[in-house]
Amino acid sequence: MKKILIFALAALLFAACSDSEKQLKERAAELCKYIPDHELLEQSKDYMTADFYAVLDTMFNQLPEFEAMDHEWLYYFVTGNGGTIADYEVAGVEKTDNTHAIATIKVRQKWEDGSFDESSDVEEHKLYMEKVDGQWLMSDFDEHKADCIRHIAINKKEQVVRNAISDYLVKEIGEHYLKGEICIPMMIMIHEEDELFMGDFWVLWYDQVGDTLKCVSGGNHAGLMTLNKEGDQYKVTSFEQTVDGAGNEASAKRIFGSYFDIYQDIHSNEKIREAVRQEQLREYLKKHNLNVRYYQDFGWPAVALYE
Repeated sequence: MKKILIFALAALLFAACSDSEKQLKERAAELCKYIPDHELLEQSKDYMTADFYAVLDTMFNQLPEFEAMDHEWLYYFVTGNGGTIADYEVAGVEKTDNTHAIATIKVRQKWEDGSFDESSDVEEHKLYMEKVDGQWLMSDFDEHKADCIRHIAINKKEQVVRNAISDYLVKEIGEHYLKGEICIPMMIMIHEEDELFMGDFWVLWYDQVGDTLKCVSGGNHAGLMTLNKEGDQYKVTSFEQTVDGAGNEASAKRIFGSYFDIYQDIHSNEKIREAVRQEQLREYLKKHNLNVRYYQDFGWPAVALYE
């Protein structure tokens, strides 16, 4: 019996020693290397809890590319856009129970030459740790996990709406154009309210020739769509478009109302349109696993989709 007690006490002492503050701080410092900064390292999977990694993997690798532009704060946790590198210091670690701990991380920004950015302050962050199968893993960072989950839920609704609008543009509007092999609409959302969606919509038909999508027909169809929810899906029930010709501006002002200036700024800016077009083409190609690297409008040079 004494031997059993001795072994039990030894095991408890070993467990306590293995979770000493020094060892927890060393582990937290190691986990800091895998805090996302505009990208999620593939090897991060071995240093995060399964649920935290799954959320971040969805954020970084599953959502459309334009999400990083519209919601950039979700894609970097400790650095900004000034070209600096995060320097981490683990100030302390507090165990909340036997399998959970919170590390206080102090972060300074430094330049590539190793010098610190004197214009930026020292920031304090919280790195959450959970012990899984005897190993401490990162389970959250500054409670961003909940922010990401909420954003993913919103994005799922946005994608269902976009899919409904895209299907409508292809089936109802695309039917009236010279058809190519693939119809890939372009959608720039101007404003949404309840089930009303204002947008600058384009229908574009392509033929794939080698690694190039050649546009064979297309046109603009800006306006206001009304969508109704049917179960988990949405369906376009009406579409009021701007008219062509002399009445275009008047119809656009009537349809877009107080959002007309926003619409006009976007609609008249070719750089914005082409940037969105490229992003949505890349999204489509990735989704459908198509080997395409360029797109080309008739009479114009091919444009590279990837640098």
